[in-house]
This record gives sequence, C-alpha cells and structure tokens, in this order.
Amino acid sequence: MTRIIEVTGAAPYTVTVGNNLTDAAVQSIPDTAQRVLVVHSAPLRERADVLRGRIEASGRNAVVAEVPDAEEGKTAEVAAFCWQVLGKSDFTRSDVVIGLGGGAVTDLAGFVAASWLRGVGVIQMPTTVLGMVDAAVGGKTGINTTEGKNLVGAFHEPLSVWCDLESLATLPAFDRTAGLAEVVKGGFIADTGILDLIEENAAVLSAPTLDDHAMEVLAELIARKIQVKATVVSADLKESHLREILNYGHTFGHAIEYTERYQWRHGAAVSVGMVFAAELAHLAGRLDEASVERHRTILTSLGLPTTYPGDRWDALHTAMRRDKKTRGDLLRFVVLQGIGNPVRLEGPDPALLLGAYDAVTSS
Repeated sequence: MTRIIEVTGAAPYTVTVGNNLTDAAVQSIPDTAQRVLVVHSAPLRERADVLRGRIEASGRNAVVAEVPDAEEGKTAEVAAFCWQVLGKSDFTRSDVVIGLGGGAVTDLAGFVAASWLRGVGVIQMPTTVLGMVDAAVGGKTGINTTEGKNLVGAFHEPLSVWCDLESLATLPAFDRTAGLAEVVKGGFIADTGILDLIEENAAVLSAPTLDDHAMEVLAELIARKIQVKATVVSADLKESHLREILNYGHTFGHAIEYTERYQWRHGAAVSVGMVFAAELAHLAGRLDEASVERHRTILTSLGLPTTYPGDRWDALHTAMRRDKKTRGDLLRFVVLQGIGNPVRLEGPDPALLLGAYDAVTSS
C-alpha cells in the first residue's frame, strides 16, 4: 500500500512511501527542468544507470555523479566535484538534482542543490531506512568538516521525496537496524505507538532477512516516523524552537561519530546517545528509572549498542561543545520529561554529565 505524507509550510511537498516508485519520481520532475544530475554512491551504480535511462526517456539530459559511500562522501571536496559536474553540464536554476542513496548521499545532494546558483530543485530518493525516516525529509542538508559533523549546510526543502521500499529488500540487517534507531527516537519523543510496535515485532525486524509480515511492519514504522518529522518540520523548518526535539540522542551521538572518525554508523551512535540522554534526564529528576530501562530494552532487542568505552570523556565533551545546539559555552540537550514529552536541558551540572557518561560506559 502506498502512503503519502504531506509536509506543509512555505514550500510544501509530499513524501511517498511504497513500491516501484522510480517512474513516479521521474514524472514528478518539473517540466521546466531540462537537465538532471543524479548523485549516487558506488553500490547504487546499476540503479543510477536505470534512473538515468528513465530520465533521458522523458526527454531530458541526465548526468550522474558517483560519490564515496556513507560519511566519506559528505566532504567539501566531494561537493566541489558535484559542482564541477553541474558547471560542465551547464546546469541552470530551473534544473534539478536527485539524491539516490542513503542519508549521507541525500544530505550531500541537498547541499549541492542548495548551494548551486543559490538554490536549484532537489528530489530525494532515499534507499535506506535512515535516509527515508530522517535525512531525506525536512530540508536539512550538509557536509562534514574535520571539526565536526554537519557543521556546514543549509535548509533547502526538496521538491518531493520517494521512499521505495524495494530498496530495503537487499539492505544488510545491521544497516536496517541502525536506521531503526531514528524510528525509535520518533517513538520516544512523539508517537509512543512506534515503541509498542517495535516491542511486539523486534525479532522479525532484526532478522537477517525480512518476510512479508516484517516488511509490512517496517513500512508502517517508516510512515509513522516520517509523519512525526513532517509534523515537526512543518511547524519549524529552521530549528528555532520545536525542531530541536528531533535531535534527541544526537548531541552525544554526534560526539561519538566525531571521536570515532565516522567509523560508527549514525544509528548506532544515536542509540547510545539516547541512553545517555535518558540517564541524564533521570539524574536531573525528569525521567523515571523504568523509562530509562525501556530505552535499553528496545534498542538492545534490535541489536543496537547502548554502551560506549569509558576512557574518552575529554574527547566527547570537546566534540559536544561544537554541537549546533550549543550557545556560547552553554551545553544544551534534548531530554525527556516522561516518554513522549521532550524538553530542553540547558547547562547541566558537570557532575550530571559525568554520571550519565558513567552509566553508559563499558569496560
């Protein structure tokens, strides 16, 4: 069953979740676009070639830019390569970029589109759970620097988003469950029914291969998490207030990614980050112990990590101070005042931070 989620605001668009969506995505390209750049990672070369053929069959010129997989593709050097392709292909402001791949590719493609000629259209075609439920929706684009993740970027809403579930059939199990960390986040901050659905189906969701029932559950979870994000970003595109709740688990999670030189999957890092945030909220008197334990139980049931080595606090603390939510020297965290009720915790006592870190450390 095809699901369509509306994202409202200044530049409304739809997110379509279903199967065999390539032709529909091509048909959604504006009539004014004569050239289309498909940005994709190496593992998707064959699919990118198919997409290019469909675009050319629609009467447009199509070029492809193959970029490194995962976070290695989110650099200024790779963005500059894409700009070079656009320049050599005579792309104008009426032309379109398509991001075909995981969250890193859609982040990069969105940033390239946002920065070329001060903004051209972008259509996102995420192929991973993470890309579908988080990166491709909401208009956040960006690249990493040596100083941290997503520190350079722009808000640039897509023309449309196409989440083709066929892409997930061959996705490695850990990539799938790593993406589910963002789905879990949506359950803790807003739609608690997501948590119930995962608790009932964790075994089939984390299995090496997905049967028909698991695919139905996954489709429901993806659509519900996208709806959570759509509701938030429709009210607050540029993260001036409400949108910050989407960063639950990300302050500590991004610090892990930076400390590990991006060798950790984003979802795995956010998983530990959510447990850290839950422990911090508990120590601050905002979250009960049972809710903290529910974090660990749900994430562990999906095969996600909930601990991190205990000898890296200085590096993590330094990385957190570069977080986008930090204001001056004031660290700011999204925590829960009960499940489904996210709030901000500003400038927590250093003893609370160390206590939360101690609670998530492993020998």
